[in-house]
Amino acid sequence: MSTNYSLSFLLKKPKNDKGQPRPVYMRITVDKERREISVGRDCEPSRWNSAGNRAKGTREEARTLNAYLDTLVQKVAEIHHTMVKNRTKVTADALKLKFLGHDVPQKMLLNVFSEHNAQMKSLIGNGFKPNTLKGYTTSISHISAYLNQELSLDDIEVRDIDHAFVAGYAFYLRSSLGCSEVSAAKYIKHFRKITKICIAHRWIENDPFAFYKNKAKARPKEFLTKDELGRVESKQFGIARMEQVRDIFVFCCYTGLSYADVRKLRHSDIAKGVDGKLWILTSREKTDTSSNIPLLATPLQIIDRYRDYPPSAAKDLLLPVLSNQKMNSYLKEIGDLCGIAKEITFHMSRHTFATTITLANNVPIETVSKMLGHTDIKTTQHYAKLLDTRVAHDMSKLEIKLANK
Repeated sequence: MSTNYSLSFLLKKPKNDKGQPRPVYMRITVDKERREISVGRDCEPSRWNSAGNRAKGTREEARTLNAYLDTLVQKVAEIHHTMVKNRTKVTADALKLKFLGHDVPQKMLLNVFSEHNAQMKSLIGNGFKPNTLKGYTTSISHISAYLNQELSLDDIEVRDIDHAFVAGYAFYLRSSLGCSEVSAAKYIKHFRKITKICIAHRWIENDPFAFYKNKAKARPKEFLTKDELGRVESKQFGIARMEQVRDIFVFCCYTGLSYADVRKLRHSDIAKGVDGKLWILTSREKTDTSSNIPLLATPLQIIDRYRDYPPSAAKDLLLPVLSNQKMNSYLKEIGDLCGIAKEITFHMSRHTFATTITLANNVPIETVSKMLGHTDIKTTQHYAKLLDTRVAHDMSKLEIKLANK
């Protein structure tokens, strides 16, 4: 968009023209956009030079009017200079409003982002989780750093955000901050949400993300094989705390529950399902969707093992789950003691359930998706890796069919 403008003066013919002097108007044009302002003066049509935008002749009244118009030209030029200096977007509306003594309402990116985060904070527990707010808080700090370090700006008007800004920020996340593709994509997603808010309020005319494509690829999901899970289950540690962490991890390997979901699990969440057997009937902490899971023999044994365990029983919790940090610390040690080369994390139990426990045993992906509490089966496809054992099983069935033809 151009920062240049043109200025002209004209006489406006009133509706009931009776040959009286006509009002003089100033016309501001920027990129074919025109805005007109009455200058509070008038002139006889016969004494107006349309080509020169001034009054004709050398009479005192003509010289006075022309001097006044020259003053207005200088005033608009000063306003334009200030706008360019301050990197304010030059529009006909902006010039007109500033000339009239009104500032154009400017929405600044960091202010809009901060307002969004403040609203999110007030809704924690009512549609938003603390970790979600934490991510957006980090996002605003990254954008602030980008503005300061790369563009030498404290903030930017949302109307100035374009494709170059988006692409530059994405590059900054990867290069200067060293974010992985997945992390950078998450921060870009947060930024995109803010621009959508601005577009909805018409603070931004064109979507700066219109030609931006996210090229990040999801990392392969790590999980335990049947052999590795067996080693973890059968290992005797001789340390109560370590065996406790192992049991809860194994419980989630057979139920698919995430850390947040198993931590809040209560005895009241265990009830008889449609088949008359015990199920976990709960909702996911992350998405608040139902997650109903039939209990297999292994998790039932673990529940019985900790039924009257004081630390969890005192809080009416099903299992004595430690902090996520402690659980992961112990699991790393458990992996080493079991001779597993992978770095075991608690979330790996959910991946293991989706692959080794269910899909590898021919449980349909739709059923797995339902138990995991996913709202979209595409999410399940990221978790549930198609194993070689599943391929071998399917090909064996095909071989039998071909042989019987």
